[in-house]
Amino acid sequence: MKKKPIASSQVYKRLLRYVMPHRGLFVISIIGFFMYSITESLFAIMIKHIIDTLQTETREGMYYLPLLFCGLMVLRGTGAYLGNYFLAKVSVNVVHKLRCQIFDQYTRLPTAYFDANNSGYMISRITNNVGEVTKATTDALRTFLREGFTTVGLLAYLFYSNWMLSLVFVGITPIIVLLVNYVSKRLRAISKNIQNSIGDMTHITSELVTGNRVVRSYGGESYERQRFLESSLYNRRQSLKLATTTAVHNPIMQLIIAMALAFLMYMALFFMKQSSVGEFVGYLTAAFLLPRPIRQLSDANGDVQKGIVAAKSLFDVLDEPGEVDDGTYQTDNCKGALEFKNLSFQYPGANQSALKNINFKIEPGQTVALVGASGGGKSTLANLVARFYPHDSGEILLDGVEINAYQLANLRKHLALVNQQVTLFNDTIANNIAYGALATATRSEITAAAVDAYAMEFISKLDKGLDTEIGENGVKLSGGQRQRLALARALLKDAPILILDEATSALDTESERYIQAALQKVMRNRTTLVIAHRLSTIENADVILVIDHGCIIEKGSHRELIEKNGAYARLHQMQFKEHPEKNGSHGESLYC
Repeated sequence: MKKKPIASSQVYKRLLRYVMPHRGLFVISIIGFFMYSITESLFAIMIKHIIDTLQTETREGMYYLPLLFCGLMVLRGTGAYLGNYFLAKVSVNVVHKLRCQIFDQYTRLPTAYFDANNSGYMISRITNNVGEVTKATTDALRTFLREGFTTVGLLAYLFYSNWMLSLVFVGITPIIVLLVNYVSKRLRAISKNIQNSIGDMTHITSELVTGNRVVRSYGGESYERQRFLESSLYNRRQSLKLATTTAVHNPIMQLIIAMALAFLMYMALFFMKQSSVGEFVGYLTAAFLLPRPIRQLSDANGDVQKGIVAAKSLFDVLDEPGEVDDGTYQTDNCKGALEFKNLSFQYPGANQSALKNINFKIEPGQTVALVGASGGGKSTLANLVARFYPHDSGEILLDGVEINAYQLANLRKHLALVNQQVTLFNDTIANNIAYGALATATRSEITAAAVDAYAMEFISKLDKGLDTEIGENGVKLSGGQRQRLALARALLKDAPILILDEATSALDTESERYIQAALQKVMRNRTTLVIAHRLSTIENADVILVIDHGCIIEKGSHRELIEKNGAYARLHQMQFKEHPEKNGSHGESLYC
């Protein structure tokens, strides 16, 4: 079901609600802009008095006029300072709050959201889109307040001087409203395209930066340059459309106002015959001061429209439902018994199920290995245990309790997950091992985890040891070293359930031998779920499950499955090149 589009006025009202906690500062800025704006009308009045004074023989009070002018400038400068400074203070607070809310929301969103959304657009929301919101809440709001007060003040003076003549401006109001309304719609559409193109460029740049070795290895430089060029050209086209719309809009607006002013001046010559020269000049001065604030208001409308589009994209993120966490069950003493009952799962939008009727049990301290061809559903099973995806068909029990009944943070507290794709942070080795909730670990505990993961072998050779900065995603380390740090992090967590998703795939033979020795030691007291392509790493597992197309087709120990001479035996033979077989059936499913 499609979401009903939200009106622009509602988006802007919601954006302005972020100003409410700072309404005291906002009121001061309004007072400042009022002080600034009133000087425009007072300037027209002063012109009237100057001319009227010059018309008198005595020129009484003329010596006070320079002081009045200086007073106006002081009032104008004070008002500008109060308005600009305090509104900027409100704005940076609003932008800071929005930026933090978006980032905090990213930490709460489900894995499926990250799968479905482009990383470039997600980053662009915090960088570019928040910047556009800044314009809407600072630059545009400043202009609306300052120039709005100026326009109202000048119109008030015009109507006070000659209300009948001033109705000329009221006559052109509907034309200006229609023009602004049309331009606003066009600006919103173009601004949305520009923001999307910026997200696209951010995404392409991010991929080039993170995958620069692959790009260079496969000669992808020209391809990436072309991708970015096309994205940038699209951004340029949309930006030119925006500039064209604004450039055409302003002269048309100015022409309409100029025609109104010309007519007003013509009418003034007839209707102000009884007025003094000072009144006549003062009136025309106020009238000719009006186009500038009206043009500024028109320009600010463009920033508001861009800000509305940007704010809508931010509010769309904030309105996304976070990870489902309806569970209330918590425990500090998890034994680690896992059981899967009639479990089936299908990814949103997929045509077929990733898992079908999975049934097996892992006793506390037992090691169960999942093997099979890529895409069979092994990693999906690990993701379901950690509740990265919700399952609604079948059950996953932890110590006899359905995992959906667990409070989410409490469930994940009992799991240590090591993926094939290791994620490290641009920080020290020690902080990467003692990450997140592990930050309270002592130095000796971090060192012990590193030793058990055979990571100290290379850490000790670094100049700063555990305090060495490893670069973005551990770029300064080898694949095996990065994998060992991930294992050290899992060991430090000391969770009762250990999930190893291709955790030794990036290790060389020597490192793998060390890691296998370490894993044998830590697996004794943990329930371990191992996902592996390299069958040599799981020969000592208590139970091996062969998964194919989401179904368990074989189950048993390494020896039992070899003797059975079925799918597992064929996989084993192919890997060790004993009896390579390209043909042959996989056998019938025993558990689907």
